[in-house]
Amino acid sequence: MLTLSLIILPLLAALLLFLPGKIPIRIIALINSLLILGITVYAVVLFIADNTESLSFSIPWIKNLGISFAIGMDGISLLLVAMTNFLLPLIILSSFRNEYPNQKLFYALIFLMQAALNGVFTALDGFLFYIFWELALIPIYFICMLWGGSDRIRITLKFFIYTLAGSLLMLVGLIYVYLHTPGEHSFAIENLYNANLTDTEQGWLFWLFFLAFAVKIPIFPFHTWQPDTYTDAPAEGTMLLSGIMLKMGTYGLLRWLLPLLPAGVDHWKNVAIVLSVTGIIYASLMALTQKDYKRLLAYSSIAHIGLISAGIFSLNIIALEGSLIQMIAHGVNVIGLFFIAEIIQRRMKTRQLNQLGGIANNAPLFTILFVMIMLGSVALPLTNGFVGEFLLLNGIYQYNAWVAAVAGLTVIFGAVYMLRSYQQIMLGEPQERNHEFTGLHQSEKIVLIVITSVIIITGIYPKPILDIAGPALENILNHVKPVY
Repeated sequence: MLTLSLIILPLLAALLLFLPGKIPIRIIALINSLLILGITVYAVVLFIADNTESLSFSIPWIKNLGISFAIGMDGISLLLVAMTNFLLPLIILSSFRNEYPNQKLFYALIFLMQAALNGVFTALDGFLFYIFWELALIPIYFICMLWGGSDRIRITLKFFIYTLAGSLLMLVGLIYVYLHTPGEHSFAIENLYNANLTDTEQGWLFWLFFLAFAVKIPIFPFHTWQPDTYTDAPAEGTMLLSGIMLKMGTYGLLRWLLPLLPAGVDHWKNVAIVLSVTGIIYASLMALTQKDYKRLLAYSSIAHIGLISAGIFSLNIIALEGSLIQMIAHGVNVIGLFFIAEIIQRRMKTRQLNQLGGIANNAPLFTILFVMIMLGSVALPLTNGFVGEFLLLNGIYQYNAWVAAVAGLTVIFGAVYMLRSYQQIMLGEPQERNHEFTGLHQSEKIVLIVITSVIIITGIYPKPILDIAGPALENILNHVKPVY
């Protein structure tokens, strides 16, 4: 029931915002998000205490088709649900300085997306997973469509078509696997894992699932919707997309693709790794050429996520541990960076790097917090980014030393474009408009300080995350290993 509450409570929070009369929309949204975070913390405590009975819930839904409303959490799901529900209050708090029209709808859509994301990460039924997967697309579509930039109609439509097309391919694959489950057909995850599929069938089914996940992540060359969408979306929409929603794709690789189609993964993993590593190089080179800071961060995200997907297909425990911890680290860091871009845009009325400079002279606290979040992104030792990238490169090296060498370029390129952009924004010649860069507001301080604290704490002591994730990741590998 505890897991069910993490899906129901965001829906109730969305409805609560539409109560009649004048109510403090932002405060109510923040309080509800903190309540959901509190329940998530309680779930983590129960999991660590090995009291996981209350973390599972299952009732028959469409019995004739073997569909159940089955949800639950192992270590992988728990960490991604915890990440989602930790980041939501920060995203809501980051919006306190923005005057969006129709705030009730804006925050209601955020809560609807939270419910869908929690559903994706906890679904133990293939059909239910697909329903939540599609539901997550609806609120972010309207957030980008209603509150995005001047070109939002074209860009959001492209994003919608890309992701919907991938989702439909996955649905075809799920139905095919369902029809090959043993005994009475069922969408239960373990039944799908045990489907009677030949190696040839798994080979072509691999692409139906991989394309759906690759578009969402996105993996090169299925990334073309991402830079425009991230740049044009409102700040909170970009945070939801980059910090949380793209983890649906990497989670899909771990939870569904690897154990569901081990022979297909074995056959095509080399291609998937080549695409992932190509994306690292391509996105890093593109980031080096960007003049818009938000667009630079969009390409940076593609590079970081390419390393995660390469680690997943390396199929060893070190790389899988690195991929999971880097998912969480990337979620925290990228939200911090996009919030920094929003703070700069809000004060300076521009994100163009050549129109910025010398801000550090007017904003010492902002300068310190900016540099800490940036260093987490470039994987400085004792930050969260270092832990994930070290494990990933170690695991990829076990797969192939040359691939690890090429993938490792993301560290060098990342340091170049992040440090150079920091220098252009914060150092250099002061701009005439620098006097407009006032001190941080209280809500902005809280968001950046919390993110900075998490970057340092998890960078120094990542053991609890690895302990929670370890058994579940071993279980994933046990489903894949029989093909060797």
